[in-house]
Amino acid sequence: MNLVAIQLNSGAHWEHNRQQIAQQLAALPQGRPCLVLLPENFACLGTTADYQAVAEPLGDGPIQHQLAAWARQWDIWLVAGSLPTRVAGESRLHTSSLVYAPDGRQQGHYHKLHLFDVDVADGHGHYRESASFVPGEQWCVIDTPFGGLGLSICYDVRFPELYRQLRAAGASVLLVPAAFTHVTGEAHWLPLLRARAIENQCYVVAANQCGQHGAGRRTWGHSVIIDPWGQILDCLPQGEGVVVAELKASQL
Repeated sequence: MNLVAIQLNSGAHWEHNRQQIAQQLAALPQGRPCLVLLPENFACLGTTADYQAVAEPLGDGPIQHQLAAWARQWDIWLVAGSLPTRVAGESRLHTSSLVYAPDGRQQGHYHKLHLFDVDVADGHGHYRESASFVPGEQWCVIDTPFGGLGLSICYDVRFPELYRQLRAAGASVLLVPAAFTHVTGEAHWLPLLRARAIENQCYVVAANQCGQHGAGRRTWGHSVIIDPWGQILDCLPQGEGVVVAELKASQL
């Protein structure tokens, strides 16, 4: 099983981001089966108004149709890091991770539990996800032919109890799509990811955003795949691209 994390520099406009993703999908390794993880905010990294503009009802919409088409086209398991999805009776949105099988069918979803309401010493300064998003209420493991996928998103990685629940429910691969800031990423990104791998004896696949974005926002990059011993199998410090490693059941 090939594990792949795609690193992007997403902006506020879906069409530009769609072209970036298509380019990286064309560079996937030839071997199948293949699990591909997109980062958090792959479709839109912008303002509350930008998220509202691209948000879709869960299970329907042009972005979700494109994700399903990519899974079929490339014959891959595709995990769409996070997409804004609409919440009935609520003006705010969920930020949702979506899983697609190679036949294009959506196999499940996860709404981000821990929202990033933090002051950071960077050009953006203040992050208040709760102004735009509603927190989820349940963790999620997706069964696949190559093991359970434990879903999480970005800030979740600081909460080890979540990953213990995922492991207990059968996860062998922990997925961490992210838009980790440069400041917090430089301090804690790799240590936290290695800890989640070691303490749960799981593979960790982490796809991050990279570079400069709007409103002074800068993300850390360093998308990475880590084995259950905590070894870094592949890492991309900066720039758009892919990281690839083989899942070996004997390592679990």
